[in-house]
Amino acid sequence: MTKNYFGAVLLCTVVNLYSQQVQWQKDIKSSTQDFLSQVTTTIDQQYLITGSSIRSDKLQQASKQNNGYDFHLVKLNQQGEEVWEKYFSGINHDYLSAAVTTQDGGFLISGTTFSGKGLDKKDDSKGGSDIWLIRLGEFGDELWQKTLGTAGDEEARAVIQTTDLGFFVSGNIQNASKGYGSKDVFITRLNKDGKELSQLILGGKGLDEVEKMIPTPDGGALLGIYSRSGTGGSKKTENYGEGDFWVIKLDKNSKVEWEKNFGGKGDDHIRTLALTSGGLMIGGESRSERSGNKNTGIEQGTDLWLIALNDRGEEQWQKSYNFGNRDVLMGMSVLHSADDKSSKGILLGGYTPSEGRAKEDDNTFWLLYIDSLGNEQWRKHISGESRKKEERLSDIKLNRDGSIVLAGTSATELGKENWKIVKLGDKQVAQLIEKYEIKIYPNPVSDYAYIEIGYEFKEADILLYDMSGRQLQSVKTKNKVTKINTQALVQGAYLVTIKTDTNKTANAKLIKK
Repeated sequence: MTKNYFGAVLLCTVVNLYSQQVQWQKDIKSSTQDFLSQVTTTIDQQYLITGSSIRSDKLQQASKQNNGYDFHLVKLNQQGEEVWEKYFSGINHDYLSAAVTTQDGGFLISGTTFSGKGLDKKDDSKGGSDIWLIRLGEFGDELWQKTLGTAGDEEARAVIQTTDLGFFVSGNIQNASKGYGSKDVFITRLNKDGKELSQLILGGKGLDEVEKMIPTPDGGALLGIYSRSGTGGSKKTENYGEGDFWVIKLDKNSKVEWEKNFGGKGDDHIRTLALTSGGLMIGGESRSERSGNKNTGIEQGTDLWLIALNDRGEEQWQKSYNFGNRDVLMGMSVLHSADDKSSKGILLGGYTPSEGRAKEDDNTFWLLYIDSLGNEQWRKHISGESRKKEERLSDIKLNRDGSIVLAGTSATELGKENWKIVKLGDKQVAQLIEKYEIKIYPNPVSDYAYIEIGYEFKEADILLYDMSGRQLQSVKTKNKVTKINTQALVQGAYLVTIKTDTNKTANAKLIKK
């Protein structure tokens, strides 16, 4: 079970975190083998750490009522301090896979459950393993929950919020009566209250696994799928080799708008995708020489393979990059201009396992920065320490100010993994971020607005005025991003002023709709 659900995310990398500026580090202790799946950045630049743990209090009770792992969530503020910690338990194993922050500051979490009704789980099993969704408020309070599934076996992989505030939930399904191959992609669309609007199964006659899903501006979704299927079933595009990148665009009603396959004759595994100003960037690992529709070769072992597409899925360019024997892509962030109308470049993060090296047991974590046409601008390595520490990197996030958050597990011995969250400052990355004075989002606003300050400061005042100059609110903050309540404001225009302890002042207009 562990191998199936967590082998892809608990990537065996050891990072020397102290080779760059460490802004803070948070260690979350455990006496069991904990799994960390994701770090999610909230709208106000806080962090939700999600994974699966066996609770120590249940070990002490030696209770057989709960027989395994629970959903485990920890929220950290901008300084890395714990805001709250939550567990959600079913009677059997429950593995938390994905989370998304919602427009109101809350969360929707999605995981694979082997539990029926009981403890925190309110719905019966649909049969086999299911997808368990829990909608949370800003402070971790449960708003609603839902069990999705069929008589087959489902596993959760990704969840997004769409422009209409509803959700797409994706995962994989086996042994489905309406399935096509050995494993298919299972997609459910819900409204903001958790009501199911549609279910969809996508796949060919072989194995298809969804790796990534992102929302699109038109209310739809883009899926990145690792495909070992040819045409047949719902799949209209032929594979080029052992495994291909399969990209599907869904509209807001879950209808397939287009699908594309990319690959050579070998095995090509998609890992991530991201929107750019001109369309879409997809990336993963490739073992294919120049063949199929792959026009770049490989240098050594497994290379990174990136493809730029327009918004219709048509290829614009493709590039390969190599760091060592076998390169694994962990994350991709598109750096946008200050007005979000153009893409400046793309920052990639990943690791190269140490296998095959005769004299070095260390892994290497790397960063690669390319321009909007895929031309490499620079790369850097963060060398590892000894493997004795059993450190594994699970996720990486680039913050709006250029800082980087790394999340993973660390253990002195197997079976006792702690969660380790580290925020790094990187001057070379920070220089890529366009400077600004103040940002307000969403704008226009309905209930809550987030005020982001671009200056460096220790303390600042946020002042809200109406157009006659009357002060309506005054908030002191130490945070780069601060949430303010705008529910009581009448429709119209307002002025937001920030004043920092470094004698910086900035103004911006806020529109209440």
